[in-house]
Amino acid sequence: MDPATTCCPRLACPARGQTGQGNIGIHSRKDKRFLCTACHKTFSATKGTAFYRLRTATETVTLVVTLLAHGCPPQAIVAAFGFDERTVASWMARGGGQGQAVQEYLVEQPRDLGQVQADEIRVKKQGGMVWMALAMMISTRLWRAGEVSEHRDMPLMRRLLERVRRCAAPRPLLVCTDGFCSSIRAMRETCRDPVPTGKGGRPRLRPWRHVLIAQVVKRDERRRVVATERRIVDGTPARVETLRRRSQGGGVSNTASIERLNATFRARLASLTRRGRAFARRTLTLQHGMYLIGTVYNFCTPHESLCGAGGKQTSAMAAGITNHGWTIRELLAFHVPPPRWTPPKRRGRPSHALKRLMERWGRDHG
Repeated sequence: MDPATTCCPRLACPARGQTGQGNIGIHSRKDKRFLCTACHKTFSATKGTAFYRLRTATETVTLVVTLLAHGCPPQAIVAAFGFDERTVASWMARGGGQGQAVQEYLVEQPRDLGQVQADEIRVKKQGGMVWMALAMMISTRLWRAGEVSEHRDMPLMRRLLERVRRCAAPRPLLVCTDGFCSSIRAMRETCRDPVPTGKGGRPRLRPWRHVLIAQVVKRDERRRVVATERRIVDGTPARVETLRRRSQGGGVSNTASIERLNATFRARLASLTRRGRAFARRTLTLQHGMYLIGTVYNFCTPHESLCGAGGKQTSAMAAGITNHGWTIRELLAFHVPPPRWTPPKRRGRPSHALKRLMERWGRDHG
């Protein structure tokens, strides 16, 4: 228990999300509880993790989540360990929720992406079909974003590319997709910024500069690809080739990396297996599984194309997010801090108590 690396997780506390400020003390080592001197409340050391308020041993939960993250069907875990199927499903949901929090906090941050590939997976569930859209950064093989929807349409691609936009720094960007026409329109409408004019009304939206779009359209017959057409939708061939070589190396424009990621997801998520019987009942279950598999892929799985002379390297290490490969226990126990406290907006002059809070916790402590 280290109070220096722990922050208060309570949303009502003005010191939330800040570490190393001297407001955290140890309340009970036996019960593993901390004390925040700013709000005078105690909280568990596992608050904000996947292990919060679990009675089962941490090692057992980690083992079950590890099996789920590598393609083991929940029915096999129920038969082997004797747990109730609802218990296994709840641990899957906890792992997916923790993975989503880690993904949004560490991965969805502005960086120079270089080249991004996007694709969709057709998933069969009980009572119908759903679509899972994925996007990854090519140079580091980092899974960047994912969305699940019952329809393969414009709103699905908009939500996916909104997450990609949050990850993108204002640098040249190449987006390579398949022949789905809605992805082109969604990319053009998403990568725009409002132009301030100082007047009332909706401002004009200006498209991003240096955003290039390429398409790889495949034509198949009898479930075999017989022809491939490469199109440059936005940008010049020279600029597209420069960005592609910088992030991908040799070869031509393709969607091979994202299709390989699709195969990884199908192999590791039991409900995505072709001609299987472990169908998901709800779309939310697929979303939890997607985030669990994706974060394990980013932080815990060494990638063969990234393992050079320095040894095994994960996608998060290649992107500079972590300095070592995580274990699944580290992923489940990672504390995602809540957003920093901001002073409430009120009319009139602030009170002296609010001024003291703003002076103590409202400023940047570095």
